[in-house]
Amino acid sequence: MYLKGSKWSMNRRRTRPNWFRIILLSLLVLGGLYMNRFIIPNQPQYGVPSPTPTRSPESFITDAETYFNQGKLIPAINSYKDAITSNPNDPAVYVALAQVQVFQGQYKEAQKSAESAILLNNDSSMAHAVLGWALSFQGDYLEAETNIKQALLLDDRNALAHAYYVEILVGYSYTPTAPFGAIEKAIEESRVAVDLAPDKLETYRARGIILEATGQYDEAIDQYKKAIDINGNIPDLHLALGINYRVRGFYDLAIAEFTSANALNPNDPNPDLYLSRTYATIGEFAQSMQYAESAVANNPADTNLRGNLGVMYYRNAYWEKSTKELGYVINGGFTEDGTPLNAINLLPDAPRIAEYYFTYGLALSRLNKCGEALGIVRMINERIPTDELAVENATAIVNRCQQNLVQTPIPPFPTSPNPAAATTPTATP
Repeated sequence: MYLKGSKWSMNRRRTRPNWFRIILLSLLVLGGLYMNRFIIPNQPQYGVPSPTPTRSPESFITDAETYFNQGKLIPAINSYKDAITSNPNDPAVYVALAQVQVFQGQYKEAQKSAESAILLNNDSSMAHAVLGWALSFQGDYLEAETNIKQALLLDDRNALAHAYYVEILVGYSYTPTAPFGAIEKAIEESRVAVDLAPDKLETYRARGIILEATGQYDEAIDQYKKAIDINGNIPDLHLALGINYRVRGFYDLAIAEFTSANALNPNDPNPDLYLSRTYATIGEFAQSMQYAESAVANNPADTNLRGNLGVMYYRNAYWEKSTKELGYVINGGFTEDGTPLNAINLLPDAPRIAEYYFTYGLALSRLNKCGEALGIVRMINERIPTDELAVENATAIVNRCQQNLVQTPIPPFPTSPNPAAATTPTATP
């Protein structure tokens, strides 16, 4: 039986393949594969940064050395860190980083960098030397000396190790546990450093430090100037030179050096502190107060800086502000923004601390707070009775409080036509 029109008809003719279409589709498929494999991967992707060539560690080291010579210590530190990221297995880079960190005042970080160098190479004389150097600035002189001795055991001709040893011994000599003959040993080490490296910045610095410690200020000035001639962009060198100028009474030169140190490292409170004290010495109390405020802004948690600021407020007749800042020295406590401050005990042979105490008493007596002021007088007489300046000022506190007792009472309302003029304090001579 035959069904007309049925799709199952056995007599249906076979359709011939369209070769043109087949070839075209094949070419399209091959073209798509080629694009996916070779073209698309090489095209920049939106929102994805293009790959950049990897820099060599040496290029970062070159940048760091350039920055250091320009006095740009923070960029130098960052470049050394980039070099370490590029190649974390070179102990010499950790040593170089630690050296710059010490100059920048990053002593803890310098310690860690030097320790990393030692982990990579325990036989590195320079790694042990810089570790000792960094520890000395943190007051750990015993461990510092242990490391410097190890450095010299590994290489007794390491000139920088001898120079660092000078600084360690001088710092150590000011502590109660200083080894016998520390200064004599420091003098010897400074001469060895000069013999081994007579043209190194660190050698001149070390000689300046020992000469300063032995009271040879003019010779120390000469050594610091030679170090600055090698690299005039190290803040500590200008600070040291300024201190020696100040001791010699060359106040204009001292101010110039402290200003240079401040410009090179504006976050360091020490140049501001020395500028404050120097301006006070020459009677320019307004500028002295401004630099004292800058020092506190740089390190709000330093009670000593607060004490200096309190003294400068007193010199400018700001009694209330003076007692507030000096109160932190005597009582400790927390600042308005929550910064904790430790009290400083009144001890013999500490004239700067004695100044904080008797100035606090004087300011309290100015405000007629004689109960507290006389308490300061008792402390001075009991703890530092041989400090003539402190005792003299304690007597002045007592005299002022006696005057306050017989002083004519102030009327409830100002009788002056200008109320502000009636209550404005006068400057202290």
